[in-house]
Amino acid sequence: MKIGVPKEIKSNENRVAITPAGVMMLTQAGHQVNIESGAGLGSGFDDEVYKGAGADIVSSADQVWAQELVVKVKEPQPSEFSFFRKDLLLFTYLHLAAEKEVAEALLENKTTGIAYETIQMANGGLPLLTPMSEIAGRMSVQAGVRFLEKVHGGKGVLPSGVPGVSPANIVIVGGGIVGTNAAKMAIGLGANVTLLDINIERLRQLEDLFQGKIRTLASNQYNIAEQVEKADLLIGAVLIPGARAPRLVTEEMVKTMEPGSVIVDVAVDQGGSIETIDRVTTHEDPVYVKHGVNHYAVANIPGAVSKTATYALTNVTAPYLLNLANKGLKSYVQTDIAFARGVNTYQGKVVHEAAAKAHDKRYTDISSIFE
Repeated sequence: MKIGVPKEIKSNENRVAITPAGVMMLTQAGHQVNIESGAGLGSGFDDEVYKGAGADIVSSADQVWAQELVVKVKEPQPSEFSFFRKDLLLFTYLHLAAEKEVAEALLENKTTGIAYETIQMANGGLPLLTPMSEIAGRMSVQAGVRFLEKVHGGKGVLPSGVPGVSPANIVIVGGGIVGTNAAKMAIGLGANVTLLDINIERLRQLEDLFQGKIRTLASNQYNIAEQVEKADLLIGAVLIPGARAPRLVTEEMVKTMEPGSVIVDVAVDQGGSIETIDRVTTHEDPVYVKHGVNHYAVANIPGAVSKTATYALTNVTAPYLLNLANKGLKSYVQTDIAFARGVNTYQGKVVHEAAAKAHDKRYTDISSIFE
């Protein structure tokens, strides 16, 4: 199969879809990999390294997008929509529930869109989303405490406190991969950590994991409101696979926070779980202030640690990519249910139920197409 890897053009997105090791795996299996010149520089991989792994380096995005299968990191940007066509397979993070423009462009051009984030195992695990969620969860605390500093517009609170002075209150809404990793970082910094989740069994697991170093609460409107008011740093860590994130923190709750407090909403690329997250920011300009609270709403948080993130991403995407290239779409969908859940659009149809619901589109079961 002919595979294209374009340079990411989203603001401050330094990741690349594949490492040289991933390229070598594909080329040794007989596939052709075309990489846009300079695509790997942000992650520390120059063109020569890719050539050594068997890739062909091409000079333009047009050449990359002309391949049968295009592999990316982030959702396509509007300037890339012109490359969409009926015989194109696109494999990347799509977040279609929150990206109406991308969804419409894929459907209009009858392009097959396969989303990393909706490939889902029988146990509910999201293997291609997990490593980026781990990174985003850890970085949510790293970014949040930076903007608690007075010099960055915060209230001037040290996460750990010092003897005689209380630590910061870090509140995490959601106990999945993001929330768990955020808690790890927050505990390491010595903060008071409270984590809320609707799944009591999950809270029980986290109590055991952290051995009493965090406080857990059932997630409901009363408890969320009470904890938001006390939070120095509030982290939104809620995910419903393929769907828009539920708005759990209301604007009225945010108004109760002290000036200079910080909100980091990791769910911003799925529409955000906090009502006052009303725009997406960038690494270049990551924060805006609303009701006196710093809002960090960067949609590609792992892009700031691009080398780590690219290695972590390729570790999990490479096996799926190789199987797709070896088997072709139809055979792979028929033989791997987890992968089949990753297909969001096909030939002008929405074949992921949550994405269809988000945009009030008709849902078509992918298995009925490939019978």
